[in-house]
Amino acid sequence: MTDNQFPKLRPLDLHPIVHDGQPSILLRDPLQLADRAIVIPQHLAPLLMLCDGMRDASGLRAALAIRYGMRTDVDLLKELVTALDDALLLENERSAQARERALIEYHHAPSRPPANAGRSYPADAGDLRLMLDRYLGAVEIADSTPPHPAGTRGLVCPHIDYTRGGPVYAQVWKRTADAAREADLVVLLGTDHLGDGLLTLTRQHYGTPFGVLPTEQDVVDALAEALGPEEAFAGELIHRSEHSIELAAVWLHHIRQGRPCELVPILCGSFGRFVRGEARPEHDPAINALVEALRQATAGRRVLVVAAADLAHVGPAFGGDPLDLMGRARLQAADDELIEWMCAGDAYGFFAAIKRDDDRRNVCGLPPIYLALRILSPVTGERVAYDRCPADQNEASVVSVCGITFR
Repeated sequence: MTDNQFPKLRPLDLHPIVHDGQPSILLRDPLQLADRAIVIPQHLAPLLMLCDGMRDASGLRAALAIRYGMRTDVDLLKELVTALDDALLLENERSAQARERALIEYHHAPSRPPANAGRSYPADAGDLRLMLDRYLGAVEIADSTPPHPAGTRGLVCPHIDYTRGGPVYAQVWKRTADAAREADLVVLLGTDHLGDGLLTLTRQHYGTPFGVLPTEQDVVDALAEALGPEEAFAGELIHRSEHSIELAAVWLHHIRQGRPCELVPILCGSFGRFVRGEARPEHDPAINALVEALRQATAGRRVLVVAAADLAHVGPAFGGDPLDLMGRARLQAADDELIEWMCAGDAYGFFAAIKRDDDRRNVCGLPPIYLALRILSPVTGERVAYDRCPADQNEASVVSVCGITFR
């Protein structure tokens, strides 16, 4: 723990933006401890890397001058540190107390409220039902394929917003409707976009506009014991605002016609250390412990495994070059290969295909899809839907999404 004299930043979510016509950086708190965000000029970005708890304002000023040739007023640095502290973005006693208060509030609530209701989709159950039924109705017109036969054990669905991904959501959930309605337990694996943990559990129930999907406490307890409770719940507050599980849970609840079923919600963090280093996910003790504990704890139940996962994120919106016709063809080929590995039920081949080019296409669904394939193995899949969704106004950036069912 440090005080403000030697400021140390907490893990933050950074986004380049244009503010008042100037290149800037938006600093957001993944845990949302304060109801505010901080914007700093882009040229001050090096300061963020220097806020490591080892330097006071004078030390920061000196480091900026020596390392980056930047002349900065000490009073300006002190004002910035004060602003960071006011937004609870520093690792100190104030942010620790705020985190504890937020955890208590989260645990004492009857359920996790749907954080995106009223923003990404209607908060009113009737309006939401009409919207999702419109997507499903369009599938009925375009696709007369009957629901998947008995034996469906899992699926990959998007976690992008419904406005862009609605048709793919609808196709894959319609195809697995019978399995979703018959399941007595759904393991919901979602991408953790904000935290720094590998696997993050919660005992909190998940609310949707249709009611509450209760979390299966005994299974969560078994997984926590296998992972170690401190590690398993270290980033639990991320569940409050992370959208990946929520957006899949809403579709699950709708397909079940509002009837609840028990959930095991698991946020899956970055595989960066596996992609960039020598470590391999099939050798990771935590991943292996989770897969084995989950299989044992759910044996004999009607389990549906859902990976709420998008594929590639490419183009200027994600720090890359604009996507031209050749770029779209290369993206299509790369996504087709990943889908082939998924349909083969091959977690290792799926991971290796992404590692081969250092995850250059930013496949944010790598962790949940890999884990779903490991949990379900042996399994085979069927490609149900695929789309490339625009990610900027010029359509020079896209997010690719797919729908896969597993038997």
